[in-house]
Amino acid sequence: MAKALGSTLYRLVPEKTVFMLCDVQEKFKPAIPLLGALIENTAKLLAAGKALGVPLLVTEQYPEKLGKTVCELDIGHACANVPKTKFSMLVDPIQKSMADIYGGKPKTAVLFGVETHVCVEQTAFDLINEQIDVWLVADCCASRLNQDRDLALERLRHIGCTIASSESVIFNLLGDKEHKAFKEITSLVKKVSADMELWQPTKLQGK
Repeated sequence: MAKALGSTLYRLVPEKTVFMLCDVQEKFKPAIPLLGALIENTAKLLAAGKALGVPLLVTEQYPEKLGKTVCELDIGHACANVPKTKFSMLVDPIQKSMADIYGGKPKTAVLFGVETHVCVEQTAFDLINEQIDVWLVADCCASRLNQDRDLALERLRHIGCTIASSESVIFNLLGDKEHKAFKEITSLVKKVSADMELWQPTKLQGK
């Protein structure tokens, strides 16, 4: 589905944007081959969001069995860290946090985490149904199989989600070299992001 001009095709604005970190938990480490790379990219994105004043919401799927959010990620500034059994992040405590922060709901949710074809995808569906624009951070999303992640990203692109990289999101939010956080942000992005082996159609076409 093509996006209408003026819907999600706009610049990210920190005070109208929320970061949503979906279920990046300890027990997924042996199951998801690219989780180490995801954690590296996500740590950079979270640090940039903190520097830019973007609120962060975190969920953990059945943490009694799957563990807490991985220790490598600093989520101390999160406005909410919510355990859940529902696959979607859009549970009542998350919606309440959104209402408390924005006096209603954000314009845009920047969504990332695991697994892309399950919890991330169902969260995106629910956000779109709530008329919240969704930016999916492709290099901060993973599934046990890359094909599941890539097919989910393609499905979500077709329903109107914007698919972006972590650096694209960071610089979009930064907007200006004169921003007070510019030096902090440039130190974060100095190292190139970890490769998440994202699907490239030209390879399949033999080009």
